[in-house]
Amino acid sequence: MTMGRSGCGWSVLLLYLCILTGQAESRKTTAPHGTDCTQIKALSPGARSGLYNIKPMGVRRPFKVYCEMLADGGWTVFQRRTGGEVSFRRNWAAYKHGFGKPRGDHWLGLERVWVLTQARGRRWTLRVDLWDFEGGTAFAEYKDFKLGNETEAYRLSVGAYRGTAGDAIRGAYPGIDQNGHGFSTKDRDNDGCSPCIFGDIAENECSRSEGGGGWWYSRCGSASLHGDWHPAGDNLGWASGLHWLTWKGPAPYSAQATRMMVKAV
Repeated sequence: MTMGRSGCGWSVLLLYLCILTGQAESRKTTAPHGTDCTQIKALSPGARSGLYNIKPMGVRRPFKVYCEMLADGGWTVFQRRTGGEVSFRRNWAAYKHGFGKPRGDHWLGLERVWVLTQARGRRWTLRVDLWDFEGGTAFAEYKDFKLGNETEAYRLSVGAYRGTAGDAIRGAYPGIDQNGHGFSTKDRDNDGCSPCIFGDIAENECSRSEGGGGWWYSRCGSASLHGDWHPAGDNLGWASGLHWLTWKGPAPYSAQATRMMVKAV
């Protein structure tokens, strides 16, 4: 006999669907959330790495970030590069608001990073992770990381360094310290060159020589992770690239992958 919609079979199906829907809604409402990934990890020690909604103080709406949940706490990822699919040749507006997708290659946005790190009574650590094409990795951590606001061109400020990659932000050689400098893009020049003289070359805008990517350039400097991505075998010697010059050399070495993230301490 065929069972109609009013029969027991249909009732069982509806009950099953209701249970599934209820479980889905439960997962939505009980998912960990907080002001940042560090707080989420502290409140939910078992939270795994992945996408989360965060709502820092001072923002109207939550936004998605990728949280790297490590043994030492939750890190909020604001930059990731693993290939050339997402271009970092962007203007000021793009670097301010962000681009790409948090689960993949992306830049979270200067405004969001600034808001995130403004929380009173909290100090922040910046971590930069680097991967080469030979299976090696290195990192650089900086205490007391913070940015200025947009009026200050999101000026970079970092404290004490530790790590294995070298302190490229302060420079591979004297006079190129990027600490304390504003952010520059191809359409908004805030670097320290007017011009900078490199041998017989005069450089006025570091962003253009670095492949159009935005960064805290100083007098161009020795850290710049937003140039063009170069594949294995074609990643040496480029003026543009994913550079951390205290890590690889003497020829400019463009990294295979990079990640930048912050943790509250």
